[in-house]
Amino acid sequence: MAEREEEPQNPIQNHGIIGDMRSAALVADTGSIDFFCWPDFDSPSVFSALLDSNAAGIFQLAPRLPDARREQLYRPNTNVLHTRWISKDTVVEVTDLMPIGRSKDDLPRIVRRIEVHNGQATIAMRCHVRLDYSRAAMTSRKDGGDICFEADGLPGMRLSATTALQLDNGAATAEFVLHQGDCVEFVLGGLDDPAVNAGHCPRYLTETIAFWRHWSQQSNYRGRWREMVNRSALALKLLTSRTHGGIVAAATFGLPETPGGERNWDYRYTWIRDASFTVYAFMRLGYTDEATAFMHWMHGRMGDCCDETNTLGILYALDGRDTLPETTLPHLKGHAGSTPVRIGNEAYQQVQLDIYGELMDAVYLANKYGNAISHEGWQNATRLVNYVSEHWREKDVGIWEMRGEPQHFLHSRLMCWVALDRALRLAVKRSLPAPFEHWIAAREAIHNDIWENFWNADLGHFVQYQGGHSVDAAMLLMPLMRFVSASDPKWLATLSAIESTLLRAGMMHRYRNDDGQHDGLSGDEGAFTACSFWYVECLARAGQIEKAHLEFEQLLRYANPLGLYAEEFDPHGRHLGNTPQALSHLALISAATFLNRKLDGDKTLWQP
Repeated sequence: MAEREEEPQNPIQNHGIIGDMRSAALVADTGSIDFFCWPDFDSPSVFSALLDSNAAGIFQLAPRLPDARREQLYRPNTNVLHTRWISKDTVVEVTDLMPIGRSKDDLPRIVRRIEVHNGQATIAMRCHVRLDYSRAAMTSRKDGGDICFEADGLPGMRLSATTALQLDNGAATAEFVLHQGDCVEFVLGGLDDPAVNAGHCPRYLTETIAFWRHWSQQSNYRGRWREMVNRSALALKLLTSRTHGGIVAAATFGLPETPGGERNWDYRYTWIRDASFTVYAFMRLGYTDEATAFMHWMHGRMGDCCDETNTLGILYALDGRDTLPETTLPHLKGHAGSTPVRIGNEAYQQVQLDIYGELMDAVYLANKYGNAISHEGWQNATRLVNYVSEHWREKDVGIWEMRGEPQHFLHSRLMCWVALDRALRLAVKRSLPAPFEHWIAAREAIHNDIWENFWNADLGHFVQYQGGHSVDAAMLLMPLMRFVSASDPKWLATLSAIESTLLRAGMMHRYRNDDGQHDGLSGDEGAFTACSFWYVECLARAGQIEKAHLEFEQLLRYANPLGLYAEEFDPHGRHLGNTPQALSHLALISAATFLNRKLDGDKTLWQP
């Protein structure tokens, strides 16, 4: 199969994801793996066609059936992906998976299995590995029946197959005919990894299916939309590092929030905010081990910061690194021509005071439904909460990581209140020592500050930041965090303002670039998936059950055919931004569980 650089990029929503909780790959419904970082989530990419052309690295495997219908589906309750081609006389299926290593240090492998269920077909395969974000000078060679991909100073990769492989311009290729019942297997992994052996694919498939089904069966969710909730949980599990315990915000980097624009970020890191919300979602479904693993990972970050400044980083690499300089990859033309393609993320240098609230909410819930906090853990938490009590009056860039001027953002102020509130609740619940009078006074001061300085009596609603006039979808968390009653008239007036300003066809924008407050970037972004689900939960909590139900059903239609969501939607409901996005899926879980409970008349016992 000759490589054709002019082939169009696959749309973001046309991808499934496979992974082993150390790395992940995106598989398009064309049979192409066009995004893959190896050996870890935040390692350099080896397939980057989604961000450039096929020459940037791709693993193509498909029948020559140009008129066939294509579809993708997951093996039920697993992250094993099937891609099918259905024509008049022929049915072909590719099964993609990444086996779960027996050790957490095992290198990731991609296993691909193509078989013909009906008729016969000519199959074409091309695997073009481009190490180091397609920057490395590659050499390829045959080693017996395998193809090896190498570059000086970098770990190499090997492709094994149960069919003959050829070399073509640095890529491994194969073309063969399969008849009904025939099957060919491919395994891609580490250069010296003995598990890269195409003869063992049936065992890899059986073991991987068993792993994911065993994990899925631990969910305690039995309500409506169970398939979507379980798919979201499986996506979140894929984004969880079994090596370290951290949770990445998304599997990808560089996918645009604005087609052709500059809003192209790297989300392959652990944001304290997003990961803390993920713990909340896992706890709702009964997955306490994941919450415990994250809190163990978080214990290391809290210990590091409390030894020095008592300030917490915004985001971290999975191995705990807190310095993630942002650079660009000018040799990549970007998805849909969106440049620059960025790796690293300058947000690590920002001040975002809200993260303390999200973290303490997760700590509180983990203690309520999981393991009790350790003595050292509570000491670290106490230092962080003391920091909040002293610094909550300061400006920051807010939850949306504005690259404009810092402000007194309502959401940041709200989450400072949450940090103190949850710390006080936990101290009382566990009889832990704390400076109660100081914390209570700070909590009350923040509460009063929000009502006095962020409620605009002239406009009749809360505002995004002190002195401003706009609303912000982060304000939807006010009732979800139990700061204000979901039926309070002033909150309902604010909800109405948010609807009229930020909502369109069930899709909620985070904010508008008006009111003199700009985010420091050109162009507009899409509607934010997580905010759209927060809106549904706000409606349900306000007793607007029928409206919430309808809005939720509409949002479900915006998922891709596999039930996955990226970060944002364009005006047509197509996906934008990095994918799959943890925040999108955890917000779906939260909205589904609460709305289901309301539809059942609050019979469910689990309470946040």
